[in-house]
Amino acid sequence: MGVRHSSTAVPTAAARARSVLATAWSCAVTTEIGKDELVGAHSVTEDGRIRLSPPEDSALAAALICAPRGEPSTLLEFADVAPVPLRDRIRARLWLSGALAYDGEHLVFEPTCAVLHEATGERVGVELDELALTVPDPLAEAESRLLTHLADAHPDAVEQLTRLISPDSLQGVVRVRPLAIDMHGISLRLERARSQADVRLPFHQTVEDVTQVTDCMHALLMKARLSTTRRGRPVGG
Repeated sequence: MGVRHSSTAVPTAAARARSVLATAWSCAVTTEIGKDELVGAHSVTEDGRIRLSPPEDSALAAALICAPRGEPSTLLEFADVAPVPLRDRIRARLWLSGALAYDGEHLVFEPTCAVLHEATGERVGVELDELALTVPDPLAEAESRLLTHLADAHPDAVEQLTRLISPDSLQGVVRVRPLAIDMHGISLRLERARSQADVRLPFHQTVEDVTQVTDCMHALLMKARLSTTRRGRPVGG
């Protein structure tokens, strides 16, 4: 999958990791005993620690009983899933290794290593201090709603945005879908018959909260209308 960025302003690996932690509904937990898929059973503290609430009959619960000092070596995996239906919806995976321990009544995961595995295959290490100090992207919680609304209610707007993409990049494209949105810009997935590529369109300013998204999208659409770039034939929305 090819990726082309129109701007160097992109979220840091730490910001992406914190956004994944803030929005993921499930996670895979692997210990020496086995692997569990936990759904709605984790939360993230302000300093980036992860609290888990596994079922009593889970492999994780057994690992806690069997591990020396009750602190089993643990790997957590979170998936960053695109909210809009498209090919290869996993945009990235976040892997955290560390140990589990009880903190009062809570089961807390203390990470010792964090790696962001991009859909391109690139693996980026995330500094733990930076992860603890970074906050999620201001659009992370609203991204699903924003992109779903754009795809379902405004396919014409998605079509207009392709005027900002070079004609060479649009050769053979049969469908364009919104892939991601963050404080710096919006990414589109260009689907061809047997391949796909992603392109990023930067906002004219950094978005500080969701109320500014409309103005930034309007500015992009106005720029697209004034653009002289045109495709040879329409692409389905």
